[in-house]
Amino acid sequence: MNLWPPFAFSGIRITELPADFMSATVRLRLHWWNRNVAGVHFGGSLFAMTDPFWMMLVLRHLGAEHIVWDRAAEVDFIKPGKGDVYARFQITGEDIDRLRKAAAGGAKVLEWFTVEVVDADGDVVARVRKQVYLRRKRETPAPGAAATAPLLPPQADRSTLPSG
Repeated sequence: MNLWPPFAFSGIRITELPADFMSATVRLRLHWWNRNVAGVHFGGSLFAMTDPFWMMLVLRHLGAEHIVWDRAAEVDFIKPGKGDVYARFQITGEDIDRLRKAAAGGAKVLEWFTVEVVDADGDVVARVRKQVYLRRKRETPAPGAAATAPLLPPQADRSTLPSG
């Protein structure tokens, strides 16, 4: 992921990603290309360094039988970011068990996660909240078998749906 263009060209680097995917640590270095007009970290870069990680950690543990994606985000900029800044994401086995149970019946689950972006002194530069959407996938019918539920509700006006 460190070669992924949104990270590579922003100065973002994953510095720790254990094999168990229970945590991740990310660093953002301050460069001339990611400074704002005040000479401190551009807010978009601070957000970008936190963007995929909650979803990625949850998806890794819930697996392919679940749909997991980011639904919403909030950023609270606390103080100017000068120099390297870091974010550490951590989930627990209890988090995963709770989410798996909540989604077991096929209902959507909306879960908020928070990470703090800190500077080298440990001072909070930004607090980022991400809302992760997850749902257990519905059973897929075998090829040639009839689906158990219609793709569109009977009352849906198919004339307003995009074609193609």
